[in-house]
Amino acid sequence: MTDLHDPPGARRRRLLIQQWGAILWPSFVAAGLASMVFFAIVDPLQLRDISFPQHALSRELGYTLGFFMFWAVTAAASGLTWYLSRPPRRDDDDEQLG
Repeated sequence: MTDLHDPPGARRRRLLIQQWGAILWPSFVAAGLASMVFFAIVDPLQLRDISFPQHALSRELGYTLGFFMFWAVTAAASGLTWYLSRPPRRDDDDEQLG
C-alpha cells in the first residue's frame, strides 16, 4: 500500500526491496533444495579430497560453501529472469508516424 504522505524516495525504496525479495527468497529456497539433493549424494570431505586436498575444510564448512554457491547461482538465474521479464522502455522513436 502506498501512503500519500510517504517521503519522496519511499515508494522507490519499497519497490526495490520487493524486487530484491522476489529474487533472493525463491533462490534461497532453491539453494536449500539443491543442497539437500546434492549433499545426499556427495560427501563434502570426498569432494574436498578431489578438489582442494591441501586445505583443511570441515564437513560443515563444505555444506556452508555449497549452500552459498547454490544460492549465488540460483540468485543469478532469478535476477536474469527478472531483468529479461521487465517491460521495454518506451522511447519517443517507438511512436508511429502519421
